[in-house]
Amino acid sequence: MTSYVSHTTVDCANAYELSEWWKQVLGYVDVEGDPNEPGHEECMIVSPDTGHHLLFIEVPDTKTVKNRLHLDLRPQTGTRDEEVARVVGLGATEIDDQRDHYGPGIGWVVLADPEGNEFCILRSEAERAAASS
Repeated sequence: MTSYVSHTTVDCANAYELSEWWKQVLGYVDVEGDPNEPGHEECMIVSPDTGHHLLFIEVPDTKTVKNRLHLDLRPQTGTRDEEVARVVGLGATEIDDQRDHYGPGIGWVVLADPEGNEFCILRSEAERAAASS
């Protein structure tokens, strides 16, 4: 017997606002028949391509330390650096730049969403393929 990941949950202060922000970053949408609205304490969004769900739940405590679990994002189109610029333009904050830590053109950028939850942006598949050829 095994388990599967039903969805990924993010504790937050404002479920609606954070779910709306992540919809812009990931291209996710509200669950059909269950729209998220201001004031909702739980907001679920879903990838129209993969079916992966993210659930945002309001909790009373604030984030105080580094995440023990985070999302690693890979651009579907464009480059890592273009995606970093786009997401920063949406309101993310750059936390750590590891782009060349393991050699030129390798690595990632650590960002935080508007509530301080860390996530990374990796190189796109095209960038990875170009580097290995």
